[in-house]
Amino acid sequence: MDQLVSIIVPVYNAQDYLRRCLDSIISQEYKNFELILVDDGSTDDSGNICDTYAREDPRVRVIHQENSGVSHSRNAALETARGTYVQFLDSDDWMTPDSTKLFVRSAEGSGCDLVISDFYRVVGESLSHKGDIEKEGALSREEFANCMMENPADFYYGVLWNKLYRNDIIRKHHLRMDPDISWCEDFMFNLEYLRHCRTVYALHVPVYYYVKRKGSLVDQGWGISATIKMKLNVFDYYRQFYKEVYDKESYDNIRLQVYRFFLAAARDNFIPPAPLSGSMKLGSERSTIVPQALDADGIIMELYRYSKLLTRYCETISIRSGLSMNEIYILLYLSQDVSLTSLKQLADISGMSKKAASDAIARLVKKNYIQKETVKRGSFKLTLLADAQPILEALATAQQDFDTARFAGFTPEQQRQYLALSEKIDANVRTALKRM
Repeated sequence: MDQLVSIIVPVYNAQDYLRRCLDSIISQEYKNFELILVDDGSTDDSGNICDTYAREDPRVRVIHQENSGVSHSRNAALETARGTYVQFLDSDDWMTPDSTKLFVRSAEGSGCDLVISDFYRVVGESLSHKGDIEKEGALSREEFANCMMENPADFYYGVLWNKLYRNDIIRKHHLRMDPDISWCEDFMFNLEYLRHCRTVYALHVPVYYYVKRKGSLVDQGWGISATIKMKLNVFDYYRQFYKEVYDKESYDNIRLQVYRFFLAAARDNFIPPAPLSGSMKLGSERSTIVPQALDADGIIMELYRYSKLLTRYCETISIRSGLSMNEIYILLYLSQDVSLTSLKQLADISGMSKKAASDAIARLVKKNYIQKETVKRGSFKLTLLADAQPILEALATAQQDFDTARFAGFTPEQQRQYLALSEKIDANVRTALKRM
């Protein structure tokens, strides 16, 4: 998994939040990307900020142009994009550190032509997890079109920034944004791209933070007649898309559902995510580390940092699978042939309470991930079942990510020496514990 990704960010007067966006890209766990910044005639300090990042990181390129709009900016970037994949961001938003990595893994692992992910909607200091396709996995174009038809004007389908595109499809069919429209231009691009797709992968984990700032078409200076004409053109394109996806008989059967888009999108904007429900405080969506622990010395802080890093890689699996972190930890222990025979043992090793451990085991049994066999009073045997295999494979990948982070910058010989010394240290610790 080392394909080049072209990350495209149009920039216009974004100095107040641009650094947050760019820092989230530069700090991606996936390193093989080019960042194309298009300064669209900014009159504030945005252009200088872009140039600063380009001087500091050779992966960053800046295009300065006269103000011509976001569609022109994205098109200018697409003309120079060299990546196998293309990813878009808006300059007022940002993404999770594992965003590009998860996108590329999903595309490479499934062979799908498009990856679409859940996202976070941010309002002030609150956020909520938003998505539409509940089950993660690959879908045929028709299956994806069926899902889209249920919520035809949902941001999830319409925007660019929660998706990963194949650049060979964009190049072959010379796909570009239409600069003559200012409503649903992203959705129009997506519909055109989908015409050339075979399969779509739904990634059931939020990897993008979306902050709504834009106004309606009328706010942007579009008159009523121009707005109506623009919307009718989009409606017609949407209808033609479904006529291509389905044969005539099938289309006739779903024609009324297709027309739901006309009603759903009749308001000024493509429908934004619903008002925050099940919201949480911004910053609580992923595990955090005590800031002082990053620089503190000592064995306690070292063990704490190791635990936090592994948790960060495992919590993505928790989000994708709908499993709690306690359930994830139990599966991780069992995958490493740890023989857990009592709640007391499990609680001692994991740091869970015995009740939390008992509840997690019961949920895993119900989900058919493990089998619990009572051996005697207070003692049991836990066995992994076949349904747990996808989770175990994901956990193995998480451990590889953990090792990659730990051994960054190591030569193979240095890594070999470290592992040999670690084994010797571990043997000494085991010997000391046996004597106690």
